[in-house]
Amino acid sequence: MINRNTYITQLKPFLGKPQVKILTGIRRCGKSTILEMLRNELLATGIAPERIISLNFESFSVAELTDAARLYAYLQEKIVQRDKTFLLFDEIQEVHEWEKVVNSLLVDFNVDIYITGSNSHLLSSELATFLAGRYVEIPIFTLSYNEFLDFRKHYFPDETAEMFHTYLRFGGFPVIHTSDYSLETAYRIVFDIYSSVILRDTIQRYTIRDIELLERVVKYVFDNVGNTFSGKNIADYFKSQQRKIDVNTVYNYLYALEGAFILYRVPRYDLKGKEILKTQEKFYVGDVSLVYAAMGFRDRMISGILENLVFLELKRNGFQVFIGKSDAKEIDFVCEKRGEKMYIQVAYKLDSEQTVEREFSPLLAINDHYPKYVASMDDFWKDNMDGVKHVHIADFLKGINAYFTLK
Repeated sequence: MINRNTYITQLKPFLGKPQVKILTGIRRCGKSTILEMLRNELLATGIAPERIISLNFESFSVAELTDAARLYAYLQEKIVQRDKTFLLFDEIQEVHEWEKVVNSLLVDFNVDIYITGSNSHLLSSELATFLAGRYVEIPIFTLSYNEFLDFRKHYFPDETAEMFHTYLRFGGFPVIHTSDYSLETAYRIVFDIYSSVILRDTIQRYTIRDIELLERVVKYVFDNVGNTFSGKNIADYFKSQQRKIDVNTVYNYLYALEGAFILYRVPRYDLKGKEILKTQEKFYVGDVSLVYAAMGFRDRMISGILENLVFLELKRNGFQVFIGKSDAKEIDFVCEKRGEKMYIQVAYKLDSEQTVEREFSPLLAINDHYPKYVASMDDFWKDNMDGVKHVHIADFLKGINAYFTLK
């Protein structure tokens, strides 16, 4: 088991604190493993094993505990009354009325609760109702580039492949990097993950009846990663294909896909008007391998895929992310954290003067002191222009926070 210390570091300040700690993320991103790492961390601090209760509600062994009353009765017998008991609940949304159980446990016992879930809307809405101000959410993502390098070094110490290209083509689901899979086999595994998420966290959760139409919407979004569009654009596209779909239905499908962490919505931000725009958003996927598994790899998608990698790394590091609009020009990412900003353009190759102009000019037009970068896969470097720095995307992914602090 490879430690993912980023998440344990985020959890440590809350150990023993009264808030419910909730770990959210797409299925198979590693939430269960992080709970196991947390259990080991608790044991290492001297917590007795009997004071830690771990339950995975996707396991058939605890199927009878997916009823709220039975779960509460079971825990009532197991909880150590005198000392704080640590409760680790994996995929809690499988328990009917789970939120009432969690609320009652907080009221009735001296407990510290950690839960995972694979549907953000279900968890956030119920938690807000029952646990207002008493929970903290920690998003879990598939492997970052640094974590990917750790996995490959551990499982394939003699590997000589160019690592960034491997990450680009295989994506970040941890299971893919624990064995020597071919691309074809890896994509079959990811497609099974994708199918499970579509079925359990979208179709079943939101009682979607037209599955074929949902999958068409998914493929439209996958095919437009890195492009701005709206629900109306999708509806108009289907109309051109002699397939009618209501715009509200499109937005309902997108909402469901966001809840399952298949998609992330990124709004546009008007740099001059300093306001969030309500049209022509971008959507990125929870892992780039989902696109390959569903649609295959296409060379024309490379720019959007690279943007997706940068977007996920920004989210892993706690940035608020927007698409920047400045007059008629677009900035790929406007990132904010702790009142500071960073601007990023992402390109495949700066292989012509026109491309250089397209990528650098929007950043050069911004008149402030915050860091500005163009990240690409070029092996050669353009000179920095008036404070706009050119970096290799692999280096950028390795240390995004370091670049953020370089003013």
